Amino acid sequence: MDDLKAKYLGQIADAADESALETIRVTAVGKKGEVALKMRELGKMTPEERQVAGPALNALKDEINSAIVAKRAGLADAALDERLRTEWLDVTLPARQRGHGQGTMHPVSQVTEELTAIFAEMGFAVAEGPRIDTDWYNFDALNIPSHHPARAEMDTFYMSRADGDNRAPNVLRTHTSPVQIRTMEAKGAPLRIICPGGVYRADYDQTHTPMFHQVEGLALDRDISMANLKWTLEEFFSAFFEIDVKTRFRASHFPFTEPSAEVDIQCSWVDGQLRIGEGDGWMEVLGSGMVHPSVIAAGGIDPEEWQGFAFGMGIDRIAMLKYGIPDLRAFFDSDLRWLRHYGFASLDMPNLHGGLSR
Repeated sequence: MDDLKAKYLGQIADAADESALETIRVTAVGKKGEVALKMRELGKMTPEERQVAGPALNALKDEINSAIVAKRAGLADAALDERLRTEWLDVTLPARQRGHGQGTMHPVSQVTEELTAIFAEMGFAVAEGPRIDTDWYNFDALNIPSHHPARAEMDTFYMSRADGDNRAPNVLRTHTSPVQIRTMEAKGAPLRIICPGGVYRADYDQTHTPMFHQVEGLALDRDISMANLKWTLEEFFSAFFEIDVKTRFRASHFPFTEPSAEVDIQCSWVDGQLRIGEGDGWMEVLGSGMVHPSVIAAGGIDPEEWQGFAFGMGIDRIAMLKYGIPDLRAFFDSDLRWLRHYGFASLDMPNLHGGLSR
């Protein structure tokens, strides 16, 4: 046994790699290895001889296995040391260029940042709210009656409530106006906010998608008028399109504003190309008006003391107008070629002083 021990411990110490070590293990302590064959001879021994040879063979097997484990760990450490010696990175070198360069900002995100920068200069804060809201916040609080077409299931995505009470169902919000109600409840008046975010309606064609983005604005104070609304929107459009843009207000009707007005911007078509801010044509871009007293009251504010204006427009729509994107559905197709063409530098944050867009 001393000869076996010296033989195999020497081979283990000299093993150059994992493969050689595995061969030694099989030859020494495998099922048909030398130690296993010696153990089979125990049956031919007398009880006295087995008492001596048995423990000695087990001890030899354990010692060989322990030596193999230790050698395997040593080989792994040596391999790691070699990798650390040969594989290194100079962190002062310039970064490698990846396959398609830096990522780009989606036009919806870019335009959201642009309009946020513009309205921030006019003192508007950004307010957010849940995309799944109650029927009350989405319709009732906004003075939209139960028979209004917008509340039909063909136009609105309804959801069953978790508590099973479908008398007041949840909906995927059809506009960001519920955020106005929630902010009035939380902040009171005076108030000046914009509410950008995703909204949902059951519609799908070249200019409509089931999910799209809106921004709505709300300003409340004691002496706000339609003149303030008109100035705000004219300033916004001129800053957004980065040219002087004339606007036209047309009388309209919305349940949540009174009086109400649809707003058009000046435009023209030249050789099939839309041009904003010139010509004698007009394009409707948003709805607006003075907030209905019932809506102010629903927000927990006294309409006898406070009044204000509100407006709402599609972020995707104005992005299409500014950047010449022909189909609204392309915004949501996840086509990397489209995003590389229309995308924006992710670190180029819009601001009115350094430039709104590049």
